[in-house]
Amino acid sequence: MGDLKDLRIVFMGTPEFAVASLAALVDNGFNIISVITAPDKPKGRGQQVTTSAVKTYALEKGLPILQPTNLKATTFLEQLESLKADLQIIVAFRMLPEVVWSMPALGTFNLHASLLPNYRGAAPINWAIINGEKETGVTTFFLQHEIDTGNIILQVKEPIFENDNVGSLYERLMLLGGKTVVDTVKLIQSGNVNTTAQSGMDLTKFAPKLFKETCEINWDWSGIQVHNFVRGLSPYPAAWTVLNGMQFKVFSLELDHSKLEPGQVSSDNKTFIKVGCGEGAVLIKELQMQGKKRMKIEDFLRGNNII
Repeated sequence: MGDLKDLRIVFMGTPEFAVASLAALVDNGFNIISVITAPDKPKGRGQQVTTSAVKTYALEKGLPILQPTNLKATTFLEQLESLKADLQIIVAFRMLPEVVWSMPALGTFNLHASLLPNYRGAAPINWAIINGEKETGVTTFFLQHEIDTGNIILQVKEPIFENDNVGSLYERLMLLGGKTVVDTVKLIQSGNVNTTAQSGMDLTKFAPKLFKETCEINWDWSGIQVHNFVRGLSPYPAAWTVLNGMQFKVFSLELDHSKLEPGQVSSDNKTFIKVGCGEGAVLIKELQMQGKKRMKIEDFLRGNNII
């Protein structure tokens, strides 16, 4: 393909996670002929119209933007075809119809924040931590019919540290993803792509979308499981529980060896709140009462008695 500017790339993505990959492509001089992102939508109490993180970045860089509501609409498909893209790159977008992903001559590849085939699905970073994994990573793969199942182009590992939560791991995978997307494009451009078919999926390692009911702490779990669960949901969407009739979001914990019944609360109402688990106990370090702000435990207990 020769010069980077010869390769005509369409980039599709929406949230902040995708911005790192788009920025890495722009910084490396690739020719982004169009950015496709979600339509603007009203948000919050005032219902102010907000734009996606990818659109905000694309506007700053003067990149052409398309915001289709329907990916199968004739008008959009005609616009996409007229761009004559050589390659399409997908990072945190939505499911694409085959007519879209099969359009470019060099194909369409996706970046996924896990070591595929494990943790296919909408919340791979969360579930890797919740399940107590010691490593995860990013994978680029060519799109095919079944979601997250295409042939792997590149895979890069990243350790999960004991004190990681979703926030810290997300940041590292976002930057690693940007670098891996650039390396993937260079490989495709060179014509030396050797893909690997996905195989050996562990059926216990799946990453379904998270809902409020998914995020409730089960105090019959061991202290380690509760600790991983809270880390895997912090800071967003956040694990929650009801203690002594009050609902809380819980953001960080420490393991404790006190002998308490599962769900039993112990506190001096000054410096600590302990909760019993199926095995061991945990000390809650940061929480948020419904309708209040997030607080360290000492600050919370200064104005509230848990017992």
